[in-house]
Amino acid sequence: MPFKDECGICKRVLPMTYLRRCQRCGKLYCRDCMIPDVSTGDPRRLYCLNCARRTVSPTRVSRYNGLTSYLRFRGAFTSTVELTFARIDGLIGENLPMEAYKTESWWENSPTAVHARGWLEAGWEVQQVNLKEGKVIFKKVRQVARRKKSLSSQIKPFTPVRARIPKPKMPSKTKISKMYARIKNVERQQSAIPSFHGSFKPRSKYQKKLFKPDEKLGTE
Repeated sequence: MPFKDECGICKRVLPMTYLRRCQRCGKLYCRDCMIPDVSTGDPRRLYCLNCARRTVSPTRVSRYNGLTSYLRFRGAFTSTVELTFARIDGLIGENLPMEAYKTESWWENSPTAVHARGWLEAGWEVQQVNLKEGKVIFKKVRQVARRKKSLSSQIKPFTPVRARIPKPKMPSKTKISKMYARIKNVERQQSAIPSFHGSFKPRSKYQKKLFKPDEKLGTE
């Protein structure tokens, strides 16, 4: 029994004491790439991240969706497309099975085959296959309408902001009463000042202290 092995996700070579076996797929993974069962929460049942992801979202996406999207894009301006096997590998993100390189029957337009639906759903069919050169020619046979999202669900109708008419600011009753009291105090102060006729001016407080009451100003 080996003392070390490779993790199936992070590809790190670790001792067997740091590796655990997934309860679903049976492969070895490190502790960082495993979590308890997400459905039951049992800490004794450990699943790898890939199996846990399939448990949470069981809907699987076809591996040939990249080829379907590419053929739909090319169908807008051409009816024939020649692709190499290496180019298809890049579109689907992984290598084609070995049967695709060896037999022409793999490229038949069979609606029951998962890989054939990748180009049939886009409205294309395989016209010619060259296994020696590793090339395949697709031909467009029908127009596939793209699903467009309704604008009503994306863009909401424009609703202008409600205009607010500014209301005149009325002073509070407290400010009004204070202003009224100030006006009354000014009126009282003005009425308390005596009024004199002619050019006679009353003495100021300083003059009253400086001169005696009997003395007159400007006399020696």
